[in-house]
Amino acid sequence: TYVKWRSSVDTVIANGAECEPLLHKDGAVMEHFAPQVVQGLLWAAQATGAERKVVGLKAKKKEAIAALEPVATEQGVELCLLGDYYPTGDEFVLVHEVTGRLIPPAGLPLQVGVVVNNVESLFNAARAMEGHPVTRKFLTVAGAVARPATFWVPLGISFQEVIEAAGGPTVERWAIFVGGVMMGRLTWDAQEPVTKTTTGLIVLPAEHHLVERMSLPIAAMNRIGKSACDQCSYCTEFCPRYLLGYDVQPHKVMRSLGFSIVSSDFWSKWGYLCCGCGLCTLYACPEELYPKEACDQAKERMREMGLRWLGPSVEVKPHPMHEARRVPLRKLEEHLDLLRYERPAPWVEREWTPQQVRLPLKQHTGVPARPLVQEGEKVREGQKIADVPADQLGVPLHASIAGRVRSVSETEILLEAL
Repeated sequence: TYVKWRSSVDTVIANGAECEPLLHKDGAVMEHFAPQVVQGLLWAAQATGAERKVVGLKAKKKEAIAALEPVATEQGVELCLLGDYYPTGDEFVLVHEVTGRLIPPAGLPLQVGVVVNNVESLFNAARAMEGHPVTRKFLTVAGAVARPATFWVPLGISFQEVIEAAGGPTVERWAIFVGGVMMGRLTWDAQEPVTKTTTGLIVLPAEHHLVERMSLPIAAMNRIGKSACDQCSYCTEFCPRYLLGYDVQPHKVMRSLGFSIVSSDFWSKWGYLCCGCGLCTLYACPEELYPKEACDQAKERMREMGLRWLGPSVEVKPHPMHEARRVPLRKLEEHLDLLRYERPAPWVEREWTPQQVRLPLKQHTGVPARPLVQEGEKVREGQKIADVPADQLGVPLHASIAGRVRSVSETEILLEAL
């Protein structure tokens, strides 16, 4: 955020689109902390010199709109109401919806005079200006739990504790999608800690089709793709970046699975501009193959070889069908067998008393933070316990509870409550 705010732009956008199925934390932030979100956006505008200030959120978020409208109107902030489709929250999609501008391929919003921040980031920025460090995280717990809810939890608390606060799992064997089923990751480890990037915990039965699909090793995904892809190109035709005019063609990346490394490099370039939204893998492909994962591998392979996207082979202009092919969120949830879990996850305010927290030193873009504390040292909540050099990209880490440093390693700091 601080790097973005060093820019000079004409428009700042608060991203409250929140398009992942079953997640509601951004809606809760806007509904219950509208003044802080707007104030954070005002700070962003002041830092960047932007005249236009916009909150982008879905028209269906009635409670959030009601909370934002009076504050926004008073401060000259616009509300841009968006449709309920996936992925509305993708920066390229959001910037085009709000401004009509297209970010250059492999580019940044800054290049078209725009800065985009998530609403929670703006909430944190407003609090930071008042001297409050980031020690907590908003997240939604949903899926196969007794009482879906949205919480503001201490960083480093275990997934298990947060899930138990939502009434616990309603099934015996379960797995967790961290950050959502579309762009998140699957884990079976409920002792993992909440970090600054944890937006939600979606609990699903072990036998759920999504869990089974995403449990496959990459090698198996590739073998299936190599043998079964019939080049129908549905993955490309539904790709939101392709529909905006970008040269992303997952069906061509799938061809790389059937070639040697030398030949596969030719096909890999078609995945370089992939945003990783997962629509191709989890919605578009009639064979239930893994084009998104093939694109992930293609990008990684190109990075390892020092190859970059060299320029557009087609003009960047929205596809004539880019609006007609949008995927409604409800249709996506139906396809993923998630409608049975589509329940409110209301904001629940409560006290948290974890006996210990695990704080990874890298919860952000850039280099890991360096510990400032030693084993056995007492710390207070909000105390800076790790930092990054001034000349490197990164952010400091603060204690999320008062307690004692139990251990310090190269990757994390473990605090225990006194």
